[in-house]
Amino acid sequence: MVIRKLKIPMKVRVFRRRTLPAAAPGTVTSDEEDSSVILRQIYFNEEEIVEREVDSVDELMDHNNQEGVLWIDVVGVGNGEVIEALGKRFDLHPLALEDVVHTHQRSKCDDYGDRIYFVVRMLRNEESFSSEQVSLFLGPNFVMSIQEREGDCFEPIRERIRQHARVRHRKSDYLFYALIDAIIDGYFPRLEEYGLRLEDLEEQIFKKDVRLEEVYNIRSDLVRIRKHVWQHREAIQTLNKQDHELISEDTQVFIRDCYDHTIQLIDVAESFRDQCTNLRELHLSEMSARQNEVMKTLTIFATIFMPMSFIAGVYGMNFDHHASEWNMPETEWYYGYPFALGIMSVIGFGLLYYFWRKGWLKN
Repeated sequence: MVIRKLKIPMKVRVFRRRTLPAAAPGTVTSDEEDSSVILRQIYFNEEEIVEREVDSVDELMDHNNQEGVLWIDVVGVGNGEVIEALGKRFDLHPLALEDVVHTHQRSKCDDYGDRIYFVVRMLRNEESFSSEQVSLFLGPNFVMSIQEREGDCFEPIRERIRQHARVRHRKSDYLFYALIDAIIDGYFPRLEEYGLRLEDLEEQIFKKDVRLEEVYNIRSDLVRIRKHVWQHREAIQTLNKQDHELISEDTQVFIRDCYDHTIQLIDVAESFRDQCTNLRELHLSEMSARQNEVMKTLTIFATIFMPMSFIAGVYGMNFDHHASEWNMPETEWYYGYPFALGIMSVIGFGLLYYFWRKGWLKN
C-alpha cells in the first residue's frame, strides 16, 4: 500500500490582543499598529432619517433627548481613547469596553442594568475562512455596533431603514435583534458554499481526481463554524431568557426565531462535517479498491506465467541424455521445441479463458 504525504497549506495563526496579566479590571488599551476609527451614525424614526459620518465622539447626536433610535456604527477597536470616550458618552461599563478592544472574546450576553452588551463573531466575505468580533450595545434609545475592520453584513439593514421598512416603526431593541440576526444569517451562504464544494468533491472521487487535503480544510472550517454558532446559541438563549425592560415581548418572538436559526446552522454544520468524514472514508475505499484491482491484475499474469516458467525451468536443466536414457529424451525429439511452446500457449490461453469465464478480467 502506497502512502502519500498530503501537503496541507499552513494557516496563519492570528494572536489577538489580550489583557496583560494582573492588569486592573476594565483596562482599555490601544493598538499602536492600527488606531484608525470610523464613526457613523444613523438616527431614524417614523418620519425622518439622518445618516452621516462624524470625525469625533463629540459630534455624535445626544441619545437622551431623542424620540427615535440612534445607531452608532464604529469601525476599528485600536484607538483606546475613542473607545473610552464612547463609554463615557453612552454610559458603558468599563468591563464591556475592555472586552471590546480585546477581540478574543467568545460570544456572550452581559446585562449591565440599563445596558445590554452582546458579543458575536461575524464571518468575513473572503475566500478563506475568516471572522471578526462584533460588539453590540443596547440602550433605551440607541444601539452601538463596534467591529474590527471595514466591511460587514449590515448594509441590507441600512437599506431597510432608508426604505421606511418595519425597523423604522420599532424601538432600539428591534434594531439590536436585526443586527444579531444579520450576522447569524451570514453563516448560511458560507455553509451552502461548503455543501456545493462537497458535492463536487464526491463526484471527483469517482472520477479519481480528488485532493484529499481540500476535504480536511473544509472540515476544519466547519468545526470552527460550529464552535462559533454554538456560542451564539448560548448567548442568544441567555438574551431570550432575560426579562429585561429594554426588550419588548414582540421583539422576544424575533429573538426566538434567531435562536432557531442557530440550531439549524449547527445541524447543517454537523451534517457537512459527517459528510467530510464519509468522503474521506470513500476516498480511502476507492484507493483500496484500485490497489486491489492492480493486485488482481498482477496475480492473474503471475498465475498465467507460473506454469510456463515451470515448463521452461524443467526443460532448461540440461541433463545429458547420452549418460542415461531417462535424462529428458524429448530434448532430442524432432518436434520437442514446438511441442514445449505449444504446451505453454495452450496453458496460457486456457487460463485466460478460465479467468474470463469467471469474470475476473472484467472492469
